[in-house]
Amino acid sequence: MATMTFDTHAFVKELTQAGMPEEQAEVLARSQAMLIDEKLATKQDLKELEMRLTRDMKELELRLKHDLTVRLGSMMVVAIGVVAALVKLL
Repeated sequence: MATMTFDTHAFVKELTQAGMPEEQAEVLARSQAMLIDEKLATKQDLKELEMRLTRDMKELELRLKHDLTVRLGSMMVVAIGVVAALVKLL
């Protein structure tokens, strides 16, 4: 995933001004920065996912069309065979 900008210094400063001990604020800032870097998706991540999904859907559509064409062709061959057999019998 792409890295997002997270100002840990400003975060620590804001927490210490609110009364949190500086050491605790720094640990929290590092944890938040790690979470943001590892777990949050960026717009670029979502765009790449969209492109992969679009490609996969097109591949599936082509496979489905091929499978349906083969099945329809098989059914037509069988139907023609049945009709030909009936014509010979009658």
